Amino acid sequence: MQKYALFLLAFASGCSQAPGEQVSAEKIFWDFTESLNGAKEQTAQGNPGIFQITSGAETDFFIEPGSPPYEKANAPLLLKLVDNTKPFTFSFKTTPDHIVKYDAGMAFVYVDDKQWLKFAYEADERMNRRIVTVKTNGFSDDNNHDVINAPSVYLKISSDTKVIGFYYSLDKELWQLVRIFKNEYPPTLKIGIGAQSPAGQGNKVIFEDLELTNQCVKDFRMGL
Repeated sequence: MQKYALFLLAFASGCSQAPGEQVSAEKIFWDFTESLNGAKEQTAQGNPGIFQITSGAETDFFIEPGSPPYEKANAPLLLKLVDNTKPFTFSFKTTPDHIVKYDAGMAFVYVDDKQWLKFAYEADERMNRRIVTVKTNGFSDDNNHDVINAPSVYLKISSDTKVIGFYYSLDKELWQLVRIFKNEYPPTLKIGIGAQSPAGQGNKVIFEDLELTNQCVKDFRMGL
């Protein structure tokens, strides 16, 4: 497999359009603009649009709100700058190796090590594959969502500049709302992907079918 390369994504124009207006999609090559915690060196690409991030042992993004104190920001992330004053939707399919609890493939909305959003397909304490979200601003919350009985899942993040929605799907057609919250983040954001293994010795996560558009979903409850 070749190391870190360019990934083909689709861009489209406009969050909404007038009746009868045609919105064209232009395919371009998009490269991540930032590699955190050695992500670039831990990324390999095989077939076009399919690539793998390997996390190291005890890698995580989490700031414990209680005790004992726990703070880590060492999981590998590939990130790209986006204009948060304009709508966007980011989605992909992920297939993590769920070897031990908390192994995960992740989508990220990143400001800095103290302020970020994690959207993960993660193994829980009972080794159930589960959708997990973590919203961090100085400290992290931790939210376990639906159990998914499948090796892979699609994750989607969408913003209309006012709110951000998180969604998942098994077929990229029927989307399930996970979380909606206020977009109170800076005009420039970083979005991207990563892998973690907080309790393990590392895992491998496959990412494919990545898409980034400058449209938001039209229905934030349905994710469409």
